[in-house]
Amino acid sequence: MSGIVDGLLGVPPGLAYALIGLLVFAEAAVFVGFVLPGETAVLLGGAMAATGRLSLLTLAVLVIVAAVAGDSVGFEVGRRFGPRILASKPLQKHAGKIEGAQAQLRKRGGAAVFVARFTAFLRAVMPGLAGASGMPYRRFLVFNAAGGLVWGGGVVLLGYSAGASYATVERALGTGTAVAAAMLVLAVVGVWLWRRHRVDDEVGAQPEG
Repeated sequence: MSGIVDGLLGVPPGLAYALIGLLVFAEAAVFVGFVLPGETAVLLGGAMAATGRLSLLTLAVLVIVAAVAGDSVGFEVGRRFGPRILASKPLQKHAGKIEGAQAQLRKRGGAAVFVARFTAFLRAVMPGLAGASGMPYRRFLVFNAAGGLVWGGGVVLLGYSAGASYATVERALGTGTAVAAAMLVLAVVGVWLWRRHRVDDEVGAQPEG
């Protein structure tokens, strides 16, 4: 892959790893995932791996470890400071979504932690809510690690597949067709992310009970 991806992602590999890992870690650790979702960074990282600029295995391990570690920090922050954080102005704006997440946590327990990994807002707040709820950390870790493994590996591979498809088209049909294919891929990924956010909104809007 050249041109588009090199232009958008023209950063040194070391910096790319650092930024992707930081964004994934910070999503839940400091409750910024609903502002700066790490999922987009992981998708772009997967596309970079398809060019050979990043190692697919290294990226996948980095993303999974950062996801599990960030969620663990978020869990501890929620355990210690849950009520204070929930009362903060940024989270009060999302009170309806948080109530929906709390309802899911009460209803499904650890399974809610696993499912939350796949929607942006819940991915950011569920670890803290689990900590504040008094869930044992060992139980949280099992579902958190499972979710991080499936989500991290899956999103990296999705980005890698999109990047590999672009490179294949470019070699076979030329740059012009490859650009059109890339735009189609970006549109598909964009719709996929939008649908995920719609699901997140619907979950957050569910009434308790």
